[in-house]
Amino acid sequence: MESVISASLIVLVIRTKKPFFKSIPGKYLSAATLLIVVSAFLLPFMPIGKVFGFSPLPISFLLIIGVIVAFYIISAEIVKMLFYRRVKF
Repeated sequence: MESVISASLIVLVIRTKKPFFKSIPGKYLSAATLLIVVSAFLLPFMPIGKVFGFSPLPISFLLIIGVIVAFYIISAEIVKMLFYRRVKF
């Protein structure tokens, strides 16, 4: 779950030279990202999740994952900023 969510959110970070919060993605990318994140989060809580052997994670674990993903996004934004300072396009 966390790898799908983090990968989907990192796409929003690396797609532009600007900071991700200053550049609004297109409607299709926004919709696809939202759909993937919500689906990945809700799948273990739905009956079909049991078919695949998924089980809901405790809220405390989800909060820890959220913090880790937030730090991942921040670090990707910092590395992107350093990259574009060094490499001129």
